[in-house]
Amino acid sequence: MFLFATRRLFQALPILLGVSLVVFGLLQIVPGNPIDLLLPPEASPDMIAQMKAEFGFDKPLYIQYFNWLLRALSGNFGNSIFSGQPVNAEVAVALKNTLYLALPAAVLGFSLGILLGMLAAFNSGHWLDKLFSALAIAGVSLPHYWFAIIMVVIFSVTLNVLPAQGMGEGSLAEQIPFLILPVITLSLIPMGVVARLVRATVLDIRSQDFVGALEAKGLGKRRILYHVAKNAAPPVLAIMGLQFGYLLGGSILVETVFNWPGSGNLLNLAIFRRDIPVLQGTILVLAFFFVLLNLAVDIAQAMIDPRIRR
Repeated sequence: MFLFATRRLFQALPILLGVSLVVFGLLQIVPGNPIDLLLPPEASPDMIAQMKAEFGFDKPLYIQYFNWLLRALSGNFGNSIFSGQPVNAEVAVALKNTLYLALPAAVLGFSLGILLGMLAAFNSGHWLDKLFSALAIAGVSLPHYWFAIIMVVIFSVTLNVLPAQGMGEGSLAEQIPFLILPVITLSLIPMGVVARLVRATVLDIRSQDFVGALEAKGLGKRRILYHVAKNAAPPVLAIMGLQFGYLLGGSILVETVFNWPGSGNLLNLAIFRRDIPVLQGTILVLAFFFVLLNLAVDIAQAMIDPRIRR
């Protein structure tokens, strides 16, 4: 198991290097210059050259990349062009706020998804199967931002029972009302994706010969359910890892609707401000977490199913 984990770790390093190259390269080919936002239109060529030299934009691209990569490896992403603050501090605060949303949304979405998927699979062809499958399809199909706006209109504007924006201040109990709407909104897609996969996987496993053999031996329903769940766990774990990664990096529109100061909202602001250091730092950190999540999922799958280690 240790050799498998070590091998997967070394396989992840080239992926991270490739991600850093893509992040740096894509942001360099975007039209426009962030320096133009900091200088007045009447700025002299000397002033423009001085500003480019200050941010390192006067060097060749490959030198800019290696300098940026060396700083990133040491945990230094530079300073924000817009605010002048260290990118590390802004990304750390934003990622912490995103985790406040992503963790409960993942727990809610995965729990409901597994429950609905199992109920649908064990009631295949019944009206309960159609109901739970319809809920799963709705969770995948409804646009995040549209559902977020509907939730705000109903619970914040019409009923006035929950706050519409912000994350609140003070203790966790005071912040819970601000979490309810965005957490429910973010949990929809993981719930739908996991429910559909669990249903399909469990139905496939139940049709296999070993399940019939277990039933013929007189094994109880709980023991049979345990064996079915154990065989369904590896693919479900894989999709859960991917979905949690999407929750960390794919909640830009939801955080914008609820004005939640997370990594998605920070990315949105950095895009409009053309704040390249913040964009690069945020995307690289999110990609790093995404790769680590997949590594953890691979190790968990290998622990459940030893055949994966081969």
